[in-house]
Amino acid sequence: MKTFTSLSLMVAALLLAGACATKPTVETRRQERADAYAILPADQRALVDQGQIKVGMNEDAVYIAWGKPAQQLVSEDASGRRVTWLYHGTTTDEYVAWRFYEVPGPNGTHLARRLDRDFNVREYISAELVFRDGALESWRTLARPGGNTFYAPAP
Repeated sequence: MKTFTSLSLMVAALLLAGACATKPTVETRRQERADAYAILPADQRALVDQGQIKVGMNEDAVYIAWGKPAQQLVSEDASGRRVTWLYHGTTTDEYVAWRFYEVPGPNGTHLARRLDRDFNVREYISAELVFRDGALESWRTLARPGGNTFYAPAP
């Protein structure tokens, strides 16, 4: 009984520790960049607190509102230098196929089949933000591609 209690306490502690290791939120990012947040205009602070962005915000404000981008791209043309932030999302594809297997029986073996499903998670670009001279010049969100279902040919 003592072993069961110790094991139960250990499992509970691990679950609690796992619950504490969550994704960063607006609140945690605001604390992380408290100095940058403090100098934002009041209207931008209100938007950032709601996880929203607006053209004209600086990179710190956007970071606090939306978090770290998956990729940062730098480009330059005659009008100047641009930094593009890309955010990723995920979608799931399903693969469906018949699988055959041998089943032993009293008169030998025969083939049976079952329907197998497999899933593949893939990333896509969900948002693109463009900064010029440290300020958000434009942004857009991109549609999530539909999850696809692929069927293997029937036997």
